[in-house]
Amino acid sequence: MTDIKLLEYLETYLTENRRSRFSKVIQQRTKHFTVATEDVYQLHNSSAVMRSCDVFGIQEMNIVEEVNSKTIDREIAMGAQKWVDLNRFHSIKDCIAAVKESGYQIVATTPHTDYCELQDFDFTKKSCFFFGRETEGLSQEVMDAADCYLKIPMVGFTESLNISVSAAIVLQEVTAKLRRSDIAWQLTEEEQNEKRLDWVKKTIKSYDQIVERYYEEH
Repeated sequence: MTDIKLLEYLETYLTENRRSRFSKVIQQRTKHFTVATEDVYQLHNSSAVMRSCDVFGIQEMNIVEEVNSKTIDREIAMGAQKWVDLNRFHSIKDCIAAVKESGYQIVATTPHTDYCELQDFDFTKKSCFFFGRETEGLSQEVMDAADCYLKIPMVGFTESLNISVSAAIVLQEVTAKLRRSDIAWQLTEEEQNEKRLDWVKKTIKSYDQIVERYYEEH
């Protein structure tokens, strides 16, 4: 349980603009949707997907590094790594199990099988959108575990989009519909408080010393 009095005390160390920004952004965060990338090779692609998660209010992102293991490109992510929670997995099996345990349906993004087009997707269901490798796409393991398959409508000669572009298109569409709905999509009050404290911790210099002094005084 978050210590609210401590949180409020720590927020006094923030500028008014930063406090206002945190308050506004946290109201738009959701765990109704999440994203998983499977062994994406190009570092900038994973970083760009994380940036899209932040932009469209997705609080958690899952990265599977069964074959390719790299760190987030901070320049591409543009600071998103501070605000989005990143879950890393060494196997696709573990990732699938984790997101299913959290209540998400597995949505495989692919143009190559029986599919639902993006505009017809049932956004009311708690969903994890899986995006695959740049060349091979999603593994058979994800395809077999998928509860549904999602396709972005395309009318040109090219049959696929860059992974980061695909993620941005999907997230923009589903989050826009979500926010117009009456679904309880926002973080719970406790989740919001936890995130506020986490963001404050990542913002304030000498955080540990300030907290120690606070408890000495209280």
